[in-house]
Amino acid sequence: MLDGTRAYLHAVTDNYSRWILSWTLGEWLGSGGTCRILREAAVRLKNGSEHTAVVADLGSENVNGSVEDLLDGAELMRLLAQVEVTSSNLMIEAFWRSLKHAWLYLHSLGSLTTLRRLIEFYVTAHNEVMPHSAFEGQTPDEIFLGTGDKVTRKLSAARKTAREERMKENRAAERDVCIGEAESGPLRLQRARSRMS
Repeated sequence: MLDGTRAYLHAVTDNYSRWILSWTLGEWLGSGGTCRILREAAVRLKNGSEHTAVVADLGSENVNGSVEDLLDGAELMRLLAQVEVTSSNLMIEAFWRSLKHAWLYLHSLGSLTTLRRLIEFYVTAHNEVMPHSAFEGQTPDEIFLGTGDKVTRKLSAARKTAREERMKENRAAERDVCIGEAESGPLRLQRARSRMS
């Protein structure tokens, strides 16, 4: 931050929907934040499959006795990225990149309170407001909760209408060009320029 202190942000995302399940911000790096967000994530995923895999990196905040005990009790299975599985924790890393470059670096980070407020705003916007291209205009919230079907239907209908109107305009423009073939060269060029502007 501006005064040189560090803040540590921990978060859990659902890789399928890109929904941020839980997050915490602290002044130190340790297992406390990891355990807290994993408990919150487990509660939100309670209707999911029997065993949920948590893909994490090898950081000391993720690999320790406290986290091991929590994972056993919460029926969560930890997979170490690039060690136990060939995939990585790409989804959360993509979120970190967008959070930092599209939001945090645009603000003065003077205090932990300011940082927490900015992160809270961005997480809410990411989950509930910003449509994701991978979901055809749906937000992570709509994918996670299964409520966004109307978005794809609405966008599909709008695309179809726009395509039909564009074809109608293109065909009308072609007809004008064909009619204008009989006109002299300078007049035909003038009409073509007026259509383009």
